[in-house]
Amino acid sequence: MKLPAIQVDDLTVAYDYKPVLWDIDLTVPEGVLMAIVGPNGAGKSTLIKAILGIIKPLAGTISIFGGSYSEKRKMVAYVPQKGSVDWDFPTTALDVVMMGTYGSLGWIKRPGSKEKKAALEALEKVGMLSFRNRQISQLSGGQQQRVFLARALVQNASVYFMDEPFQGVDATTEIAIINILKELRKAGKTVVVVHHDLQTVPEYFDWVTFLNVKKIATGPVKEIFNDDNLTKTYGINYKVAVKE
Repeated sequence: MKLPAIQVDDLTVAYDYKPVLWDIDLTVPEGVLMAIVGPNGAGKSTLIKAILGIIKPLAGTISIFGGSYSEKRKMVAYVPQKGSVDWDFPTTALDVVMMGTYGSLGWIKRPGSKEKKAALEALEKVGMLSFRNRQISQLSGGQQQRVFLARALVQNASVYFMDEPFQGVDATTEIAIINILKELRKAGKTVVVVHHDLQTVPEYFDWVTFLNVKKIATGPVKEIFNDDNLTKTYGINYKVAVKE
């Protein structure tokens, strides 16, 4: 039997004794491109951070391909929310992407020509090769997001977590990013994305999880992305125009 990419059982997370996630059970199969959708404060980013061990849950178990995150961390890449990054840190786009190679090298080895070549190839893939020596503080929001995507790509992970990768980017960058995410899925990778634009869910994703503190539903977009689950998640009579 094939192990799921991500398995979450009975997960509860609270801030100051107030539940942010409550009794979450979630199975994410390998090789899907999944959106996590829900209103502000639904716990979407918290769910990713709990899976990655950034936040300690009150209860529950989490596994990635049958093991703990600490055991499988080399199989995982993470693109954080733009607002959580110190963009004034004095470093170039190439340096940021090179940081993605550290996990495979360990603490003692430093990146060499092989890692630099991989970083340059990742920058080229996201259309940022000509900006490789530019300070990240001098890049636009969309360019910064592309650089962090390149950093994730260079890790050659099996599971990618992305927290609102389309926030504050232009339409061209959004299309470039989603095309890369679809390529990752085509290569058998699992990609989990916190996403806000409900209109693009059917176009961008093949799997979706509805979340509002509790899990409302999870499964293939074609089966569960409907008015009923949208209404249960957002608490209003919700209808979304789905492109045919």
